[in-house]
Amino acid sequence: IPSYMVVRETKLINSIWALVVPNCVNVFNVILLMNFFRSLPKELEEAAYVDGATNWKVLWKIILPISKPVLATVTLFVIVNHWNAWFDGLIYLNNPDHYPLQTYLQTQVVSANLMALESLRDIRQIGMISDRTGKAAQIFLAAVPVLMIYPFLQKYFVTGLTLGGVKE
Repeated sequence: IPSYMVVRETKLINSIWALVVPNCVNVFNVILLMNFFRSLPKELEEAAYVDGATNWKVLWKIILPISKPVLATVTLFVIVNHWNAWFDGLIYLNNPDHYPLQTYLQTQVVSANLMALESLRDIRQIGMISDRTGKAAQIFLAAVPVLMIYPFLQKYFVTGLTLGGVKE
């Protein structure tokens, strides 16, 4: 309810920003990143400054290459979380033509069952309404983009979790 009220008061209802802005900063991801960056040795940064590097050079040449695992982990978390968020589209968007894929699939699967049950006049017709194969195909196709992204980020995933999740 508070999230909806913030989106409503900022007049983001019925816009793509209603789906993006509330999910920009996830506390779990911030803690994961914070612990990872705290665990980096200060000597790396100090050595770069002694060699004459600027703040931007330290960031681009030292910090970002070292933090690929945790950045890949957070990226995967954000992608999967946003991809599976069907309820956000349902409450923030009023026009069904603008629904994201997961919200559209959820409404199709649920509404198809309700329409099929409403149209039944005879108890014998219940056996003829099975469209599970089509629904399963829709749900599988919706999962394909995340399944295609995961193998590229998988090599960083476990490393990023263990590096950022535990403070020594």
